[in-house]
Amino acid sequence: MHPQEKGRENMQNKMMKKYFPVFVLPTLLAFTIGFIVPFIMGVYLSFCKFTKFVGLQNYVKIFTEDGTFGHALWYTTAFTVVSVVLINVIGFAVALLLTKKIKGTNIFRTVFFMPNLIGGIILGYVWQLLLNGLLLQINKTLTYSSVYGFWGLVILMCWQQIGYMMIIYIAGIQNIPGELIEAAQIDGANKGQLLKHVIIPMVMPSITICTFLTLTNSFKLFDQNLVLTGGQPFTFQPDGTIIRSTEMLALNIYNTFYLNANSRGMGQAKAVLFFILVAAIALIQLRATHSREVQQ
Repeated sequence: MHPQEKGRENMQNKMMKKYFPVFVLPTLLAFTIGFIVPFIMGVYLSFCKFTKFVGLQNYVKIFTEDGTFGHALWYTTAFTVVSVVLINVIGFAVALLLTKKIKGTNIFRTVFFMPNLIGGIILGYVWQLLLNGLLLQINKTLTYSSVYGFWGLVILMCWQQIGYMMIIYIAGIQNIPGELIEAAQIDGANKGQLLKHVIIPMVMPSITICTFLTLTNSFKLFDQNLVLTGGQPFTFQPDGTIIRSTEMLALNIYNTFYLNANSRGMGQAKAVLFFILVAAIALIQLRATHSREVQQ
C-alpha cells in the first residue's frame, strides 16, 4: 500500500475511534431504555403475582387452568399458514406480471403498494364495513361464525401485505442477469422451466425476506384482529371458560393482561412465551430458506 494511502487510512481509523461513542451511545442508550430494560422487567414480572414472586406458577396456569391460550395458538397458526402462502404466491405472481414490458406498470405498482401505507386500525374498520355489508345479503356478519372472521382477517392481511411483498419480489426479479435468462431460452427452456430452474432460485433471497416478514407480521397481528372481530363470536365451555373464537395470540395476551387484574402475571408469562415462539419460528424459517439461496 502507498504510504500516503496508508496514512489516510490510519487517520480515518483514528477519527472513527474518536467519534464512535458520539454516534453509537445515544442509539444504544435509547435501545436499552426502550427495549432491553422493559424486556427484562417483563420477564421478571412473568414470575410474579402482583409484586409477590411465585416462580413458574403463571406458566403452569397457562397450560392447566387457561383454556384460551391453546385455542388462540391453534387459530393463529392456521391463520399464519394460509396468509403466508397466499401473500407470497399472489405477490410473486403480480411481481412477475409487472416486470413484463407492459404500459402502465408503474401506476399498478403504486396502486398495489398503497394499502401498506394505511394503518391497521383504519383498515380494520374499512374492511369490517365492506365485509359486513356483503354478508348482510345472506343475513350474516363477520362475528356470526369463526369461519367468516377467519377469512375476513385473511382477506384484510392479504390486501395490506401483497403490495409490499410485490415490491421486494420485483427488485429480486429485476436483479436477475439478462444473460442468464437468454442462455436458458437458447437452451430450449420453456416458461415453466425458466420459472422453476432460473427465476425462483435466483430470487430466493427475496423469498427469504418476504416469508420472514409475512410470517412474523401474521403471527403478531393485533390491531386488525381487535377491530375486525374483537375475538367474537364467544363460546362458553362447561367449566365457565369463555373462548373467543377468532382471538389470535396477541389479542389473547392483551385480554388476559387487561381484562382481569389478577391474571396480569399470567398475561406477562404468555407474552414471554409468545416472544420465544415467534423468534424460534422466524429463525428456523430464515435458516431453512437461506440454505436454498443461490450464491451469485
